[in-house]
Amino acid sequence: MVITPGIHDLPFTYENGCKLFELTAEEIRWELVDGIFIKAWGYNGSTPGPTIHVFPGDKVIFRVYNHLPVRTSVHWHGLEVPNIMDGVPPIEPSPYIGPGEFFDYRFTICNPPGTYMYHSHVAVPIQDNAGLLGGLIVEEPCLQHRKNYRDYLCLLQEWAVNALPWGDLTPGTYNLNFVKPRFNFFTINGRCYPKTLPLDVCCGDTVRVRFGNIQMHHHPIHLHGHQFQVVGADGFPIPPTARLCKNTILVASGETWDVQFQANNKGIWPMHCHMPHHVTNNGNPAVGGMFTTVNYLS
Repeated sequence: MVITPGIHDLPFTYENGCKLFELTAEEIRWELVDGIFIKAWGYNGSTPGPTIHVFPGDKVIFRVYNHLPVRTSVHWHGLEVPNIMDGVPPIEPSPYIGPGEFFDYRFTICNPPGTYMYHSHVAVPIQDNAGLLGGLIVEEPCLQHRKNYRDYLCLLQEWAVNALPWGDLTPGTYNLNFVKPRFNFFTINGRCYPKTLPLDVCCGDTVRVRFGNIQMHHHPIHLHGHQFQVVGADGFPIPPTARLCKNTILVASGETWDVQFQANNKGIWPMHCHMPHHVTNNGNPAVGGMFTTVNYLS
């Protein structure tokens, strides 16, 4: 099963033979790093929202409740769904979900196993940049009980907390800026380093890391101490004969990439965005931002 460090998985129940998942879009108070909180929007109390796990062929209902003061929607990024379920009003017949309302997105999972995302598609410069996004994994049934295998999801985000002067890390609760935003905090699974959680591995493991990016900037993610193969793109597998061997991959806005490497070099290894600004917290010279580590346990 894919693990999203620091973010919980979305449970489900059954309704008339369908898997029923419930998402609540709501205002949240979210800690980026060391006492710096933001007034964000998220799903079920977090940003990113909980990770959804499904299998090919699943019949699903995503019941989305809107506890925001404005209307919203959910787009199932990369999934092949009926037009009315795609979540992009008013371009499509998908409805707006008004404050206090809910809507059931119903469809069958037709995509191959891979990495996908979900996010708001209403007032996108505000709602997506406020945190309304999450990961969706179409699981590979044959990998569920594979030994010596680690599988992680890392969702990349950025935040404009412009009330803080450049370099200032004074604890407090801050509003986000959506008008010509100057992004100054960068996160993996909603946290800035050193609050990001490491990716734990053991020597001999095969390790897959899945990256997803919904927001505005592109992020070249670099792994120290290892080379990886690029094994998936936008949810679809890359055949072995077409795989690139790299140690840095550019995760552009709207993309997901899956990479895989062998854990064969013990230590604590950085994995981070290679944009210098993006590995700081509000420009403070200490290491921060979109930065985590691969930690060998044995």
